[in-house]
Amino acid sequence: MIKAALFDLDGTLLNRDQSVKRFIDSQYERLNKQVGHIPKEKYMKRFIELDKRGYVWKDKVYQQLVVEFNIVNISWEDLLQDYISEFKNNCVPFTNLTEMLEELKRKNILLGMITNGYGQFQMDNIRALGIEDYFDVILVSDWEGIKKPDPQIFKRALKKLNVSPHQSLFVGDHPENDVKAAQNVGMKGIWKKDFQWNNVEADFIVDDLMEIAIIIENLNKQIIESC
Repeated sequence: MIKAALFDLDGTLLNRDQSVKRFIDSQYERLNKQVGHIPKEKYMKRFIELDKRGYVWKDKVYQQLVVEFNIVNISWEDLLQDYISEFKNNCVPFTNLTEMLEELKRKNILLGMITNGYGQFQMDNIRALGIEDYFDVILVSDWEGIKKPDPQIFKRALKKLNVSPHQSLFVGDHPENDVKAAQNVGMKGIWKKDFQWNNVEADFIVDDLMEIAIIIENLNKQIIESC
C-alpha cells in the first residue's frame, strides 16, 4: 500500500518560473530609481537567463547584472537582500496544489517534502504558499547537510515518516535529482511535466497535481485486488 507521498518544491508545487517573473517585475518597479535606466524587459530577461531556473544563486546573478548594466546607485548585496526578503511575496502555486494536499490528507496519506536550497528562504516560500501545516516532514538540503540526488536525504525523510520506500512515492520536476533518485532508493518516481525535458523515464507522468491522488488510489486498489 502507498502510505506516503513526498514532493519536491520548486517546479513541482511552486510554479517557480511564474514566481520569478512576478518577483523581478516587482523588484524593477520597487527599485526603479536605482535600476530604471535599464529597460524593464531587458532587466527581466537577463535576470531569468542568469538565474538558470534557480540553479545559480542570486549573489552571482546580481554581481553580473551590476556590471553589465552599470548599476551604481545600489549594490549587488542590497539587490540580493531584496530578493531574499521579497521573493516570498511573489510565490505562485501550481493549479490544484491545496486541493491535492487536502485530498491526500483526507485519504490519510502521509506527506513529506524534500527540497534543495537555502533553509529559511525555502521555508519562507513554503509558508507563503500556505502549505506548511499539511506536511508531516519537510527537509531542506541546507539544513540537512545533504541534497538531492543523494539517497540519504530520501532515506532520512522516509525514516522520519516511518514508512518503507515501496510504501512511498516521490513527485518532482527534475528527471535525475527527483525521479531517478527516488527510484534508486526503491520509491516510485513521478515526473511533474516540465518543458525543459523530453522522454523522461518515470513510473508515472503528470500534468496536474490532482492526478497524484488518482495514481495513489489506483495503485492501492491494485494491491488490494492482488491479495
